[in-house]
Amino acid sequence: VQLQASGGGLVQAGGSLRLSCAASGRTFSSYVMGWFRQAPGKEREFVAAISRSGSRLYYADSVKGRFAISRDNAKNTVYLQMNSLKPEDTAVYYCAADRDTYVSTWSRAYDYWGQGTQVTVSS
Repeated sequence: VQLQASGGGLVQAGGSLRLSCAASGRTFSSYVMGWFRQAPGKEREFVAAISRSGSRLYYADSVKGRFAISRDNAKNTVYLQMNSLKPEDTAVYYCAADRDTYVSTWSRAYDYWGQGTQVTVSS
């Protein structure tokens, strides 16, 4: 599967952005989907993940209550709605797909990765 992330940009603190990740192929619904981010000089970290059906959602503590992950299997797309953005949310955001049925927060569990989209939050 090929993943294409979009929706990043420059936003002021307190603002919102919605990231999208479009997947190719007809088996999108068979993948667990996740969002990760990587800030300069830091390791890639888990942000959010969603089960294949969309019934189970997982978030990093740092974004819980501010970010929301969702998916539309008919459109082969996963979303990340980001509200109340903070300067520390600045990073390149990556979407990823995992063929396993278990929802993991570990980046190495994911099999396919998008190219990343830059999110910059100014103070």
